[in-house]
Amino acid sequence: MFIPFCDASAIYTATFALHLFFSMTRLLLTLLLFSGIEIYAFKGLRMSVAAMDPLWRKVILIAFWSSTVIAYGTIVFMMLNWTARHEWQGSRSYSLFNFAIGFFIIAVTTKLIFGTFHMFNDLANGVKWLGQKFFANPPAEPHEKMTRIQFFNQLGLGVAAVWAGSMIYGVTRGKFGYRVLSERIVYPDLPEAFDGVRIVQISDLHLGSFNQAFDDVQPGFDLINSLDADFVFFTGDMVNNFAQEAEPWVDRLAGIQAKQGKFSILGNHDYGDYAMGNQPELKRKSQERLFEIHKEAGFQLLRNENVRIEKDGQSIRILGSENWGLGFHQHGDLAKTMEGVGDEEFKILLSHDPTHWSEQVIGQTNIALTLSGHTHGAQMGVELPQFGIKLSPVSVRYKRWGGLYAEGSQYLYINRGFGFLAFPGRVGMAPEITLIELARA
Repeated sequence: MFIPFCDASAIYTATFALHLFFSMTRLLLTLLLFSGIEIYAFKGLRMSVAAMDPLWRKVILIAFWSSTVIAYGTIVFMMLNWTARHEWQGSRSYSLFNFAIGFFIIAVTTKLIFGTFHMFNDLANGVKWLGQKFFANPPAEPHEKMTRIQFFNQLGLGVAAVWAGSMIYGVTRGKFGYRVLSERIVYPDLPEAFDGVRIVQISDLHLGSFNQAFDDVQPGFDLINSLDADFVFFTGDMVNNFAQEAEPWVDRLAGIQAKQGKFSILGNHDYGDYAMGNQPELKRKSQERLFEIHKEAGFQLLRNENVRIEKDGQSIRILGSENWGLGFHQHGDLAKTMEGVGDEEFKILLSHDPTHWSEQVIGQTNIALTLSGHTHGAQMGVELPQFGIKLSPVSVRYKRWGGLYAEGSQYLYINRGFGFLAFPGRVGMAPEITLIELARA
């Protein structure tokens, strides 16, 4: 059989062309999706305001398209101007990023919600049209102020307005609405000296996102100190990308108090992979500085290592793994983390990504408690534990995303995060400070 010869350049060209084709196809489909949302929502809005005063109708429709221009314009501007080197040099803050992402999400989701109700309106219209075409016309309802079909549009406007208001509150005050969530976990093998030990967990500070809003964040730090913690554990993502984001916060982090110690680990954002992946020297310098910041803030950073904590002649082990997660860089080495640890010792693991627990901890170790973060609870959701309601978009990605989980005698607690990333707010998913009390059965 004759096989035609293909040189490397031809293969590269073909591969590049195929990659470009799929990239352009995804871009086109994305543009069509968002264009469809805008046009369909505008169609519904125009129907809803048709009977209004012409001046107010014009103002509302202009406001609609103005929001579109601002939403997409700021996103494009931010993407064109967001460079790792500028960020490293400190010439750019996250203010533009927060505004662009926040405004875009609020505008698009509000229009999507209204457009969904308008879709029901059109479906109802379609059913009515089919009924009139193939069956006898129903008797008219004279002097009807609002038809059942028009009701969908009006209801959609109301729901969209409530949603937009909730989102605006979330990006202004909701992200600073710190709460304490408490759990008491009982272990028969907990050393008696540690019965009643109080652990405060914080996670996902993402300090760069706050843009030095010290007065708004300080109440959260004060709340931590009010809990009289024996230990404070920080479970990763101190920054978004760069060590310099944490520089202004060192003194405030150092002010966090714990009677027996403060321990920390790294999260996926602390490695700088997302902004400096192709700049290894800058990434190395940023990481080295971040390690120093943990120390200056009074945290003992655990990088695939463990610490023995003694009290009254008894001890427990604090294990700290580097980041390990499905779909992310896996820097964590659990075997190395557990070197020198006795099988009979009571163990607490700090590991940023909760998928580490399901993949390498449960059933494969006897680690009693794992503390994680990472998910943020998607920074939005509905949690009504008294009614058994616990909903968040992040559940599409993570089976376990917030709160306490158990498999046999092994427990996992996932903190929903102290800070925020990308969407600059929290809606129904307040920033969390976790208080865990360990008890001996």
